[in-house]
Amino acid sequence: MKVLVAVKRVVDYNVKVRVKADGTGVETANVKMSMNPFDEIGVEEAVRLKEAGKATEVIAVSLGPTQCQETIRTALAMGADRGIHVQTDVELQPLAVAKLLKAVVDKEQPQICILGKQAIDDDANQTGQMLAALLGSAQATFASKLVVNDNGTANVTREVDGGLETITVKMPFVLTTDLRLNEPRYASLPNIMKAKKKPIDTLTPEQLGVDAAPRLKTLKVAEPPKREAGIKVKSVAELVDKLRNEAKVI
Repeated sequence: MKVLVAVKRVVDYNVKVRVKADGTGVETANVKMSMNPFDEIGVEEAVRLKEAGKATEVIAVSLGPTQCQETIRTALAMGADRGIHVQTDVELQPLAVAKLLKAVVDKEQPQICILGKQAIDDDANQTGQMLAALLGSAQATFASKLVVNDNGTANVTREVDGGLETITVKMPFVLTTDLRLNEPRYASLPNIMKAKKKPIDTLTPEQLGVDAAPRLKTLKVAEPPKREAGIKVKSVAELVDKLRNEAKVI
């Protein structure tokens, strides 16, 4: 069984994001970048499937500029077998990502496609669902537990508003990871060295026959307004008065 994992290069979650002075986006120059945390969970789950004997090959796929190969190397150091880099400097939006991933899936024919449920930069939560729709395959989103059966199906426990829901899906299917699925491992030094020798294939959207041009235009990016300092009140009556007449919440 082949497992394909999509990994995205994003601003590191420990970095305080700053908006560009011209309001066209967020500052990424000289900013630490890393793999999207939800994608790390996806890589970990794929590697665990391989260690359990359920998967035979794990392929890490990243889309974007040349620096995305660093993200792929991180996935290879965690245990993925090989990487695929779809190289483009165009701003990639969820639909374009889904189309590019579909082209890679058509080429590789994996039984399971694992994506993070969302990326921490745009928080779109769209790519996994769009990919499943384009492929015409089953999807299991917000997964907190995955059990692969021997009959070509998998049981997925997913987090929903009312609690947990367990569904059975037929392969091939698309899985998106939630935080409680697993705890990603740290890459060991020997595995980091081995990752340097693992192959990474480079493709372009043109080779895959996909138009990756953005369809949405960002008009302006602005920081949220700063929170004003609170005040102390002397009595409950004064608090109620301010809530009613100033805040107008009661």
